[in-house]
Amino acid sequence: MSETTGASYAAAGVDIEAGDRAVELMKEWVKKTQRPEVAGLGGLGGFAGLFDASALKRYERPLLASATDGVGTKVDLARKMGVYDTIGHDLVGMVVDDLVVCGAEPLFMTDYICVGKVHPERVASIVKGIAEGCVLAGCALVGGETAEHPGLLGPDDFDVAGAGTGVVEADLLLGPERIRKGDVVIAMASSGLHSNGYSLVRHVVFDRAGWALDREVEEFGRTLGEELLEPTKIYSLDCLALTRTTEVHGFSHITGGGLANNLARVIPDGLHATVDRSTWTPGAVFDLVGKAGQVERLELEKTLNMGVGMIAIVPEQSVDVALTTLADRGVDSWVVGEITERGAHTSGAELVGDYAR
Repeated sequence: MSETTGASYAAAGVDIEAGDRAVELMKEWVKKTQRPEVAGLGGLGGFAGLFDASALKRYERPLLASATDGVGTKVDLARKMGVYDTIGHDLVGMVVDDLVVCGAEPLFMTDYICVGKVHPERVASIVKGIAEGCVLAGCALVGGETAEHPGLLGPDDFDVAGAGTGVVEADLLLGPERIRKGDVVIAMASSGLHSNGYSLVRHVVFDRAGWALDREVEEFGRTLGEELLEPTKIYSLDCLALTRTTEVHGFSHITGGGLANNLARVIPDGLHATVDRSTWTPGAVFDLVGKAGQVERLELEKTLNMGVGMIAIVPEQSVDVALTTLADRGVDSWVVGEITERGAHTSGAELVGDYAR
């Protein structure tokens, strides 16, 4: 009588032991993100992450803020280059800098990593990047999920997403209602493309121009792949420092949709933001994408951040303190525009002039 082998989870392509190994490898990195509110509570591998909410007692009326995001098709470049410890910075930046726009301090994050096959060291490297990003953002990484999806994803394919929670005092909540005529728009430089527009970038650079990731690009001083994988700058602690040192009326995180569209999201009815292109020169990577794909300027501006990753809107009397605070923190910033009055039921933002060269 012949012996038959029954079906199993492993035979279906899910390796539980590899998953356990990945958890062990990532523990040391997650531990580095601990805040006092999570120290000694549970630990990685539990069913839920814990946060001591008694820390919120110091608030008169604490408002919790929540944000969820991913990093889009930039993960494909990380996979092709075999570099997995920077993509986590991108994930954290996309989440926490959405939280800080309303003035919220990021408290904790969770992540979701979906893979075709669990490679423990690779997963741990991704989590290492997330943990390092959380340290830069001042928030704790309290848990997450690594899901293995054989048959849906290739063995080397993966995607990452995350969710974050923050808190802001109700009286200090930032939003369009605080913006005033005469306010000044301050730009904070991006570190590059950040995590938006990569579908356009990949199409232009690889499909149309035919460039390879290992191509040395003189303007970058490094390879194309290294430039495209430059991690997203995380602004949360810089923005919170601004709110502590001077009056701030609003922030805008420049992500998908570009500078004008994201800035318009925080401009109230009847007011208008004007941004002067002549106050800065976009980095070489933006020029490359435009020339390689013959992409018109307005199309680039609708898709890419063009060198500005975060906007602060402050009253005129706060400008000097704001610029000094950011400079002291190593953030390249400058006055980029102003808020003016428009007719009722109209609002928005526009870029004027030509970029400095």
